Amino acid sequence: MLIDFLFELRRARLPVSLREYLTLLEGLQQHVAWGSMDEFYYLARTTLVKDEANLDRFDRAFAAYFKGVATAPADLRTAIPEEWLRRQAERLLSEDEKRMIEALGGWDKLMQTLRERLEEQKGRHQGGSKWIGTAGTSPFGAYGYNPEGVRIGQHESRNRRAVKVWDRREFRNFDSEVELGTRNIKVALRRLRRFAREGAAEELDLDDTVRSTARNGGWLDLKLVPERHNAVKVLLFLDVGGSMDDHIKVVEELFSAARGEFKHLEYFYFHNFVYESVWKDNRRRFDERTPLMDVLHKFGNDYKLVFVGDATMSPYEIVLAGGSVEHNNDEPGAAWLQRMLDIYARAAWINPQPEARWEYHESIGLTRKLMGDRMYPLTLEGLDRAMRDLAR
Repeated sequence: MLIDFLFELRRARLPVSLREYLTLLEGLQQHVAWGSMDEFYYLARTTLVKDEANLDRFDRAFAAYFKGVATAPADLRTAIPEEWLRRQAERLLSEDEKRMIEALGGWDKLMQTLRERLEEQKGRHQGGSKWIGTAGTSPFGAYGYNPEGVRIGQHESRNRRAVKVWDRREFRNFDSEVELGTRNIKVALRRLRRFAREGAAEELDLDDTVRSTARNGGWLDLKLVPERHNAVKVLLFLDVGGSMDDHIKVVEELFSAARGEFKHLEYFYFHNFVYESVWKDNRRRFDERTPLMDVLHKFGNDYKLVFVGDATMSPYEIVLAGGSVEHNNDEPGAAWLQRMLDIYARAAWINPQPEARWEYHESIGLTRKLMGDRMYPLTLEGLDRAMRDLAR
């Protein structure tokens, strides 16, 4: 039963084990999902997907396997139960939209017409106002317009008028190669979190308490341990301005996710490359700067060092004194970067520039060399590699 579905998931490179597949079958035998494709989808996703990063891949494999059920006009009478569509419409439509459907003939009229079209239509149709097809003004099909209808086979909404979206994908942003949203970034940043025992002994160690009590002949012997805290410390440097304006949204999302994930996070801004000073407030970047040497003296070598920048600039800004575009730097940026790397052994440079373009920028090559090749693209896969390297 559903063995071909399992093979489809494995072809999509989803790490689905036989144990997880048997759990899905057990759920079906217990009627956890019964008579509903939505219920089956959620049951299958819950039992077969163990990593959020694989959700989008699962959705695509699921859609590919059940494509005939979802979209083939010849099977729509069995693939889309009328009662199921009616319940979905009652849940999703506003009162005004329900009254509009009634004014145009009502739900029963809509479904009756759909059944008649399925019986009469013999093939694919495009345009017009009657048949199930593409474009046109028919209430059934895709890429057209009607004030009320059933959308079938269309990639996404266009006029926001469909009564039911039959083939909608639930998750779209968890593939390892897509640019990230805040939730996606948090998934990757969690790779870095390492917990350590710190502070006063105030958390009950149940296993040790049971062992100690047993050794004492039943006399209760409580054992406490320090509470778990997130012990990861991150020193974050963010490039702003110039070519980084093209990446504002994704860097903002990364910053937001990092602040939510790490208890010990210190951040500073720089432009193009690090020099003798950095700043905390971009609105006062020329008035309130922090000497970089003060930063290096204040934060210990147990911090993880993370740069976020596209490293796209004149090579002179990296290798020459006076090469900065904003001020007359006494020492080249490379010297300051090396001082930082001498203190913080765990370091990474996150680059929002697409990795395919890196070879066309000499400054990116120089920065990668200075970083010991520890530069990673700002994708889920790139962040995952960076966090694994920082956690070693």
